[in-house]
Amino acid sequence: MEKISLQYQDLITKESDISIRRQCELLSINRSSIYYVPVEADRERLLLQEKLMERIDYWHTTMPYLGSRKITKLLIHEGFKVCRKTVRRLLERMSITAIYPKKNLSKRNFKEAIVPYLLRNYKVTASNQVWSIDITYIKMHHGHMYLTAIIDWYSRKIVGWNLSDTLGTAYVLEAVKDAVATYGTPEILNSDQGCQFTSKEYKEMIRNYGIKQSMDGRSRWADNIIIERWFRSLKTEKIYPNEFASPRELRKGLIDYINEYNKVRPHEALAYRTPDSYYYGQNVA
Repeated sequence: MEKISLQYQDLITKESDISIRRQCELLSINRSSIYYVPVEADRERLLLQEKLMERIDYWHTTMPYLGSRKITKLLIHEGFKVCRKTVRRLLERMSITAIYPKKNLSKRNFKEAIVPYLLRNYKVTASNQVWSIDITYIKMHHGHMYLTAIIDWYSRKIVGWNLSDTLGTAYVLEAVKDAVATYGTPEILNSDQGCQFTSKEYKEMIRNYGIKQSMDGRSRWADNIIIERWFRSLKTEKIYPNEFASPRELRKGLIDYINEYNKVRPHEALAYRTPDSYYYGQNVA
């Protein structure tokens, strides 16, 4: 019976004077089968999109000043059949922007949600004085995740992080709550102007903690450079050389990397001490 139905499907035509619905009724065919799209084709599209996002993230991490036009050219050179419109859509989905200053071509309808950048010419002299928070795309063997991380400016210590499969605000709130519960509250918490950090929920939480909120200038990647540099080190040293097969495997890799970064690795900027020794040494003093 199924084979007969498949043959009857070939008789359905949009050019007929009879509606497709009526044709299906006459031939006893489920109308939804006429619009069926093979799963394999959809899977191939998703795999291509993941590969494009992986390469976009690589080029942005390597050369963060590249805009959509030049990234498109690089992807085409690598063999991808892609247009600038697609690249711009994926950049927006990944919450990635080039670091060069851009003209303000339109009025923002959320201007009231933006707060000033408080750290220009600001001298950081103690742990928990200034933290930075940001979100970055993390590739896996199949699919991707998003990492929210919080770093202490003085010691370069990662004081909080959270891994999620979306760019939702709830995961950002959770990362901040965990960091505060473990290390106390900073005086200032800096971020970019992403929707998670301009949301009512985030702003209320920061205010309730008594933390001063600071935001990068529009497209000023360097304003949050400490966390951006850490993301770059994480990706080049841990993410790109490995193929994490699952979120669980990725989480374990992040735990190992952050523990090594905080507790073992000496930093030139810290007189070759570790972030942990610098963070706790300052607190003890």
